Amino acid sequence: MFKKITFNKKLITLSVAAALVVGCDSSTTNTQSTQTVTTETVAVEQVQQQSLKSWLDNAYEERIQQSPMQLAFLGRKDKYDQFDDNSDEAIEKGFALYASQIEQMKAQFDYSELTLRDQLAFDYYIYLYEAEKRAHTFADQQYVFEQMNGSHSGYPAMVMGYHQIETLKDAQDFAGRMRGMAKALQNNLVRAKARAENGVRPPQFAYESVIKESKAIITGAPFQESEENAPLLNYAKTALDKLLDAGTITDEQYGATMQSIKAALVEEVGPVYADIVEFMTADEPNAERTATSTGVINLPKAKEFYAERLKYYTTTDMTAKQAHELGLSEVARLTDEMLALKDKVGFEGSLQEFFNFIQTDEQFFYPNTDEGRQGYIDDSTKYINDLLKVAPQFFNTIPKSEIVVKRVEAYREQPGAAQHYYPGFADGSKPGTYYAHLIDMKSMPKSEMEAIAYHEAVPGHHFDWAVTAEDPDTPLFISSQYISFYGEGWALYTELLAKEMGAYQNPYNDFGRLMTEMWRAVRLVVDTGLHHYGWTEEQAIKYMLDNNPIAPGAARSEIHRYQVMPGQATSYKVGMLKILELREKAKSELGDKFDIREFHDAILVGGSLPNDLLERRVNAWIESTK
Repeated sequence: MFKKITFNKKLITLSVAAALVVGCDSSTTNTQSTQTVTTETVAVEQVQQQSLKSWLDNAYEERIQQSPMQLAFLGRKDKYDQFDDNSDEAIEKGFALYASQIEQMKAQFDYSELTLRDQLAFDYYIYLYEAEKRAHTFADQQYVFEQMNGSHSGYPAMVMGYHQIETLKDAQDFAGRMRGMAKALQNNLVRAKARAENGVRPPQFAYESVIKESKAIITGAPFQESEENAPLLNYAKTALDKLLDAGTITDEQYGATMQSIKAALVEEVGPVYADIVEFMTADEPNAERTATSTGVINLPKAKEFYAERLKYYTTTDMTAKQAHELGLSEVARLTDEMLALKDKVGFEGSLQEFFNFIQTDEQFFYPNTDEGRQGYIDDSTKYINDLLKVAPQFFNTIPKSEIVVKRVEAYREQPGAAQHYYPGFADGSKPGTYYAHLIDMKSMPKSEMEAIAYHEAVPGHHFDWAVTAEDPDTPLFISSQYISFYGEGWALYTELLAKEMGAYQNPYNDFGRLMTEMWRAVRLVVDTGLHHYGWTEEQAIKYMLDNNPIAPGAARSEIHRYQVMPGQATSYKVGMLKILELREKAKSELGDKFDIREFHDAILVGGSLPNDLLERRVNAWIESTK
């Protein structure tokens, strides 16, 4: 899934020369000389930065011209009537272009003459290429259709999230985009069949979900005679109705455009979804049974594939054994903190009994009604707005773009599934969106929702994406990039940061914060358990329930997520712990000079980075502050 970006502030370009100049303070003559050198140095740095940034932006522009949906994600309407070409030929063409750009960049720029910020961007452009190439070597081990990131639901969500129908042409382009989406889905169906023949299949539960969601996409008009419109038609019709009501289009234009969209849906989209349902239904008996299913450990290239996934998501060389042991140690630490908070609220009984109390007492749940769902949205919005009021005390750089809380669309809503964030547009015309699955309010306890609001919205994912996207000095390829280690590590860090900002006044909500951090610690254990040690689904669920007061349905949904996304669940704690490690180092070395606002600039401004590059950026800030 595409992810976030949005920035608006200063990351001062750092260089050794500038840092040394700042340290001079003797005579007037020396001061004048220093001012001259500083001015010249800054001027040279600005030229270098603009030169490399300009080159990188042009290079990235050349690449995203191959991705109409990435253009739409950025709020652009060029190639609005097209969808990404995901054929094998197009993928190889993309890698070839990227490789040639890297060679050109190396030839054109003297790395030793670049500013630190430019060196990081230079290295990052290469890092991303190498990471994607490594991932591509294991593409045949990855599941095509599954309940988390399957294109059967992901493509429609992407289109309805980023294809804005504001004019007649936008609506006409929607029909072309539908035909392109159908072709991309057909390519993925071919891949799914080929991988199934080679023994690469997701567990049974993924089949059930894909079949259900695919049917939902083609249920209603124009696929059947129905008074209810299917999701894609409903999306387009709602927008066209507004244009007609506003007098922007005529009745004739409305009718002709609706016919074009219906034709694309009936002729192209409907048949490919029917084929997906047919294949998944026929192949489902060959999948691992849900209760005894495990991770990718039984795939043909399991060991090498999982090692690559760990490297991809943690951006480190951490082994499965190291990740597992880190998880066990964090679970033990957080268990002690949970016990202390249990005693603080005066609960008499074991931790497991307290878990049961949190899971079952009515005070911790909204009613499973529309009023209860709206209450969840309203209260989440209040938590976000309250934290925004104190954000200037902890952040120099605060996004300009807005954040809204919404319920997940019915066609892709799942009981107990994880909340998530969709970024808006950098110009503020589309807000960032925090989506919550509210079909089953028993899976959405009040005790956890405060921490989740901070994680998904403010100051979590929304700050991460918005700060980067709004920063004019950040290369576009960084603003469009999502690294789980950085993005999820930052969002988990902000759950703890929110406590320092005055959140969690209700002690049960503070316990909820510990619960959500415990999820991420447990993830290290169960992800490696499933994919490296061969745990079954039931073993993983039991471990999660034994160590966290999570609803059984939510626990099962979480484990299902990890089973189809090997390695991703490990990125949260690894990223959070790295940020905390860097923060402690900065506090230790800077003493009274440490400013939490400047530290957050050092983390956020300049965008998402992998482990080694993030450490370089923060270390440089520490040295310049000294």
